[in-house]
Amino acid sequence: MQDLETHHRIHSKEKLFSCNFCNKTFSQKPHLEGHLRTHTKEKPFVCEICDRAFSDKLNLKRHLLTHTKDKPFICDFCYKAFSHKFTLKKHIRTHTKEKPFACDVCNKAFSCTTHLRSHLLTHTNEKPFTCDFCTKAFSQKCVLKRHILIHTGEKPFSCDLCSKAFNQNSTLKKHLRLHMKDKPFACEVCNKAFSRRSCLKIHLRTHTKEKPFSCDLCNKAFSQRCTLSKHLLTHTKEKPFVCEVCNEAFSQKSTLKTHYFIHTNEKPFACSICTKAFYLKSHLKKHIFTHTKEKPFACELCKKAFSCQSDAKEHLRTHTKEKPFSCDLCNKTFSYYKSLKVHLRTHTNEKPFVCEVCNIAFHDKRNLKHHSFLHTDEKPFTCDVCSKAFPQRYYLKRHLKKHTDDKQFLCEVCKKAFFLRHNLKIHLRTHTKEKPFVCGLCKKAFSHQSSLKTHLRIPTNEKPFTCDYCSKSFPQKCGLKAHLGVHTKERPYACDICNKRFPRKYDLTVHLRIHTKEILFTCDFCNKGFYLKQHLKSHLKTHIN
Repeated sequence: MQDLETHHRIHSKEKLFSCNFCNKTFSQKPHLEGHLRTHTKEKPFVCEICDRAFSDKLNLKRHLLTHTKDKPFICDFCYKAFSHKFTLKKHIRTHTKEKPFACDVCNKAFSCTTHLRSHLLTHTNEKPFTCDFCTKAFSQKCVLKRHILIHTGEKPFSCDLCSKAFNQNSTLKKHLRLHMKDKPFACEVCNKAFSRRSCLKIHLRTHTKEKPFSCDLCNKAFSQRCTLSKHLLTHTKEKPFVCEVCNEAFSQKSTLKTHYFIHTNEKPFACSICTKAFYLKSHLKKHIFTHTKEKPFACELCKKAFSCQSDAKEHLRTHTKEKPFSCDLCNKTFSYYKSLKVHLRTHTNEKPFVCEVCNIAFHDKRNLKHHSFLHTDEKPFTCDVCSKAFPQRYYLKRHLKKHTDDKQFLCEVCKKAFFLRHNLKIHLRTHTKEKPFVCGLCKKAFSHQSSLKTHLRIPTNEKPFTCDYCSKSFPQKCGLKAHLGVHTKERPYACDICNKRFPRKYDLTVHLRIHTKEILFTCDFCNKGFYLKQHLKSHLKTHIN
């Protein structure tokens, strides 16, 4: 009879048993007794296999299934098996999209109570879980547990196949996929195989070009719901995922997870060929192509091939001139997110990349890398034709043009040849005297856009190009490049006739006129010719005087 009464309370929602510590109520006395142990920290139920203790008999029962590997609860949708009935219930909601737990403050709904509890703390800004090592507080117990591993260096999640250890269960799961070669779902178009039917379904859209998920704000369409969700954050500028270690905010949960690896220094994705490890699976995939030399992603416009899809997408913007990333401070736009990130540091004056030898700091990791070659005298980029070595890939690319001698763009006026059509176009203005770039303030015209930009900086005295070595600023990028030679002592431009070297290409071009006797500047008064503009300016003074 008593059991029936207890059972009736499940339907009536009646809760007769109250906790003296926190006033929480329960329908059954054993539930209250189990709850009281959360206050007393008493754990009377001990696992006989690993000696782990629990405050609740039910939790011990659940734990025991981790030793037996018994998974009696099967999902009717995807046949995935679970150790606990409540885990299966939670999983089924991923299929049904059911979210029965709603927030009383903002009505946002969740599929499980733990997610709702975590969400409620965003309203109260409560952080009840404190780290004993550094007194940092957290809103979730699981985040505190993960944070503590940074202090202890503990990696409790171990791979049974290769004994590699990880500090997060999610990272272990990702790693296990490297061992699992079972991919029963194959694409009939390209024969690519997948471990899950849902992954195959998403992949097929790359062939059908189907994009069923559309943005209500800008009508842009996407092949995956998660990509649409990420895109929507570009409109709201919302960054809800905050790193508990350094407080950096992210718009995507996956980006935050990846960011955590910086603090833990964990690299879960290892190359099976050379054992090099990576933070991201995408980086591993990209790396593997360096072994296979495979380039499966081709540009639709110029057919240039790439080893990864992201590189192909970035390359496409060189054709479309699309600049989707905008600076909120000065509205300058960029083709790549990493370029925007580097640019933002020019506003904050943040220089996170510091040279370990001389303590000079840089905005950009690439600049630090280039700088480090000064201390090592390392020149990792070698010319395959003449074995000449360079500290930067940029200098090697420029050098290679000397060997190709492929100057296909010829000036019909003076027969001068150029590697690029753009350079020929600029050169032709020396003949036509065309000056298409006009200053809106004083109507002065210029043959080059860069010359107009420099001119516009005269009233404002703006000097946006700053030297990372001595903080000297310049109105033009070429001025900064020339100045850098003072620090690097580098003179990459050599004269083929007398072997004299120069820090700038312009300096070499001017020097060559000594050998060629090329006359570019003529006096309007006496028709005397000069190969330097400043020589003509000095000469004109003789007429004025």
